[in-house]
Amino acid sequence: MLKYEDVSGMFPRTKGIVDPAIRFLTVSGFASVPQPKGLFVPVFENSGTLQEAIANGAIASLWSEKEPIPKYTPNHFPIFLTEDLLKGIEDLMRTYTDYLSQQEEFTAATNFIFHNKQLLNEKESSYDIAVMAEGLKQSNAARNKAGEE
Repeated sequence: MLKYEDVSGMFPRTKGIVDPAIRFLTVSGFASVPQPKGLFVPVFENSGTLQEAIANGAIASLWSEKEPIPKYTPNHFPIFLTEDLLKGIEDLMRTYTDYLSQQEEFTAATNFIFHNKQLLNEKESSYDIAVMAEGLKQSNAARNKAGEE
């Protein structure tokens, strides 16, 4: 399961409480989905608000250091800051996938939610973390290319 230390090791600039006992059951790109003990990552234009994510169970967030942290954010709420949110979640997914592949057995795994359920019937999708990370990488590359032109 993804731990506070795993995330803070990748994103050392943090705000809020430092609690090594925190474990993340979910990592979500959508505020509106239930995310018990969740790490919210607003990587999409339609990700939703941090307030909505907290109401749905988020206990921390990966946040772009270019964006102001909402004033309503509880003081103790962990925020992990990154220069590039899309690259950050891609790296987090890859690192977690590598970690899982090295484990012979595990009792619980973190659930990554980065697909819009409305698109599932229109487009073939995967819930495999490595596939989601590759999709985010391609999205990031397309975004960078569009910005260059």
